Amino acid sequence: MTSAITTRDIAAGGHSFHVSTAGDPSAPPIVFLHGSGPGVTALSNWEGAIADLGRDFYCVAPDIIGFGDSTHPEDPPVGIGPFLELRATTTIALLDAMGLERVTLVGNSMGGMLTLKLLGLIPDRIDKVVLMGSGGAPVPPTENLIKLATFYNDPTEAAMADLLTRFVYDPSAFGDDLAAIAAARMPRVLRDDVRRSHVATFTFTGGPVVFDAEFLAAVRQPVLLIHGRDDTFIPYAASTYFLEHLPNADMHVIAHAGHWTQIEQPRRFRAL
Repeated sequence: MTSAITTRDIAAGGHSFHVSTAGDPSAPPIVFLHGSGPGVTALSNWEGAIADLGRDFYCVAPDIIGFGDSTHPEDPPVGIGPFLELRATTTIALLDAMGLERVTLVGNSMGGMLTLKLLGLIPDRIDKVVLMGSGGAPVPPTENLIKLATFYNDPTEAAMADLLTRFVYDPSAFGDDLAAIAAARMPRVLRDDVRRSHVATFTFTGGPVVFDAEFLAAVRQPVLLIHGRDDTFIPYAASTYFLEHLPNADMHVIAHAGHWTQIEQPRRFRAL
């Protein structure tokens, strides 16, 4: 049995969030923060996870500001760091609007960076943390991460299909599904507001966002690090860095998984 997913728009912090939820609102809340990429949405990252985990938790999966069907600022901050600041303050406003006083956060990739940012801003409102293939470590950008960042140099369906195959360890396991997902994403990908947010995010000014050893040492929450061994976007050396510096961290490296552990190894991911 899985929980039904409900999606609605919620006004928060002068913006609109497109939010999917599953489970009983009186259950312990888990907020799922998706990663980046052209056309990404919360449900494209988390649909299976929240439907399953909604049996025991109140699962909340928003399209982060500048993604999906949430607000895309007309004059967005330029660069990962400045846009991350806006995404953090607006996510706090969303927690306030939903009455979520204390939550567990699950952050994937750029969503992991947002999770770490929130740990610095509202530590007393965060119970536990899961970082899955998280950015924010001092590791050089991979070829595939650069391909994702520069997608709009060649925003075609073929380029999208190629990009999606790079997210997973074994594309053949998905049959024709990845091609179908690529085709379904293109109308959103080609929207002017989506393009604008993506290009603003990946305009490289001010250097990468790195959470240093001093910041990480101050994190008191239990942190679970999950990483696909064959992740070609964020290498598992990133999670190893977090493991070395977070005082209450455990780490699981999952074989036969790339950057989408929750999709490639869903049972293992949900059990962890």
